[in-house]
Amino acid sequence: MNAVIATPGLDSLHAGFLARPLQLFIGGQWLPAQSGQTFAVLDPSTGRDIAQAAAGDAVDVDLAVRAARKAFHTGPWPSMSHAERGKLMLKLADAVERHADELALLESLDGGNPVRMTRHIDIAMAIDSLRYNAGWTTKLTGSTSLSSPQSRSFTYSLREPVGVVGAITPWNAPFLMAVNKISPALAAGCTVVLKPAELAPLSALRFGQLLEEIGLPPGVVNIVTGFGAAAGQALVDHPDVNKISFTGSTRVGKSILMGAAANMKRVTLELGGKSPVIIFPDADIEAATAATTQTIFFKTGQFCAAGTRLFAHRKVFERVVQGFADRARKLKVGPGVAADTEMGPIISQKQVDRVMSYIGAGRSQGAEIVTGGSRIERDGYFVEPTLLANVRPDMSVFQDEIFGPVLCAMSFSDTDELDRLAALANDTVYGLAANIWTRDLSMAHGLARRIQAGTITVNGGSREQPMPFGGYKQSGLGREGGREGVEAYTEIKTVSIGL
Repeated sequence: MNAVIATPGLDSLHAGFLARPLQLFIGGQWLPAQSGQTFAVLDPSTGRDIAQAAAGDAVDVDLAVRAARKAFHTGPWPSMSHAERGKLMLKLADAVERHADELALLESLDGGNPVRMTRHIDIAMAIDSLRYNAGWTTKLTGSTSLSSPQSRSFTYSLREPVGVVGAITPWNAPFLMAVNKISPALAAGCTVVLKPAELAPLSALRFGQLLEEIGLPPGVVNIVTGFGAAAGQALVDHPDVNKISFTGSTRVGKSILMGAAANMKRVTLELGGKSPVIIFPDADIEAATAATTQTIFFKTGQFCAAGTRLFAHRKVFERVVQGFADRARKLKVGPGVAADTEMGPIISQKQVDRVMSYIGAGRSQGAEIVTGGSRIERDGYFVEPTLLANVRPDMSVFQDEIFGPVLCAMSFSDTDELDRLAALANDTVYGLAANIWTRDLSMAHGLARRIQAGTITVNGGSREQPMPFGGYKQSGLGREGGREGVEAYTEIKTVSIGL
């Protein structure tokens, strides 16, 4: 059995927010699902129920889309100035910041990620996203064409909001992903229907209360909890939704793409990854090893851009492997709400089974389990941080996104040219991220040019708000973040006036 966790704020959450029926937020009102159905929200560190949420379906989605459409065309939202929208978004960022500790705790209780990470990474980045995108409200512009004197015309383009946006978010970073979709959509002047993942809907509902608190006009953001097959699919299929922004698995992303084709919805998809980490012998090996292990511990490896395929030069391979194993054995694994937890649980029993099946497949195909490889016997859904060495490119653990704390390692030698290394890195259907460790910046630039991935970090570089994020190949379509992320919620219109 697990020990009782004494975390400041946890009792008040259970007595307050979690004690009440969690309803849908539609048109500025809190409503039960029209069917009256609810579903249990589980704590992955115990496997026990912590709340009941409304199970919205197509009827509720239709109500939400109608509210979003009304808010888009009438009322205060379309008549509000760009600067006023920006002020509201900044007010929202301030509200999130005031409640940051509570939101981080709720996120950790619901999703299992360590509270110090949700507080200082997820919630902090969400606040930055709101403030950054608030600045775009006054900076989205069209352009003026240099017209030929003979044309006797004046031609220009406009950027207009795309309309009603259906935002479908994942369970591994539910609050941050919700904000990363809602904030650029609001900056562009859109309205939103959010469908959070059924495995972790709590922080989205608390966010809805903050939207209400700051006075966001009714219907501008609506939140429908429920299952993907009912609520999510209804949002994709709804003819009055202009755009779908989805973060999740490649399998579901493909189905969304096919569904959106029926009425040519605009689509942004941020999907899976199988990102390489390449460590050269001249790198700072301690820093490279530490960073590589942290990406596997971060969100328990349930992170699309996690570096899950390690390529280390044979001169440093054993050192890197041993460094990973040493860190893994000392790791404090426990409930996300515990202050000293370094790695939390897997999100569900289904995901535990998936992770363990891949570890078993790797073992049967000849991979060496250096450390980990087993489920941790305790309440909840815990798996040991695992390193599989001597993997081959034909193994399923090398090719497939496992979405768990599993690192697959292989070595390369001095005879391997950049083209061969890039070919190994690119030997996957994904292309989301890559990590390179070397002091030779010519080597780094040359390899970065050859790797097919949307984000490449060298020596631990970080992704900043103004930069776009997204993937090549089956890692998605479009980009989130930066100018590109806001413009993805707009349409371009060309106007030409004869003079």
